Amino acid sequence: MHGLINRSVQNFVCDTFGKDSWLQVTQRADLGFSEFEAMLSYQDDITPRLLDSMAAVTHRPLAELLEDIGTYLVSTPKLEGVRRLLRFGGVNFEEFLQSLDDLSDRAKLAVSDLDLPRMELDEKAEGQFDLICQSPVPGFGLVMTGVLRVIADDYGALVVLDHETIADGFERVSITLIDTDFAEGRHFDLGARAL
Repeated sequence: MHGLINRSVQNFVCDTFGKDSWLQVTQRADLGFSEFEAMLSYQDDITPRLLDSMAAVTHRPLAELLEDIGTYLVSTPKLEGVRRLLRFGGVNFEEFLQSLDDLSDRAKLAVSDLDLPRMELDEKAEGQFDLICQSPVPGFGLVMTGVLRVIADDYGALVVLDHETIADGFERVSITLIDTDFAEGRHFDLGARAL
């Protein structure tokens, strides 16, 4: 698993629950270290151990934590680049959804060796979509549910999201787009601003 993913979990735990909680998570997961390097690769079995330890240490259901990680990834100011990468997907929420099939390729433009789980969007009817996520680590669909909640708000869209595991390694996020112009969306410029 790419270190950037594990580092994101580390940042989420440290920012949300504190450094002491993170140290407890790494000890419980029996990692032998407490810091992930974002640009290294780690054995695939580390991430599930890390996630299970996070749930045990924080005394929160793993499903809630995974959705919170998705929210964190696109709402935390220090990770503005993730939000920007996603917003390049379209001028409205529906266009953004249609662009999710290409998200892995866009991520590779930023980090060439980052392999995101496979995603496929299926339009069921007008305003109704299924996002099918395939990942070796269960829960990516929950992370995407958190991401979609924030991005929908970002665009000013009103959506209903429902997550379910449909088979080993496959999850579905059902998306009902109720109103594309429910609220004023968050301002977005294509160019990054220098401070």
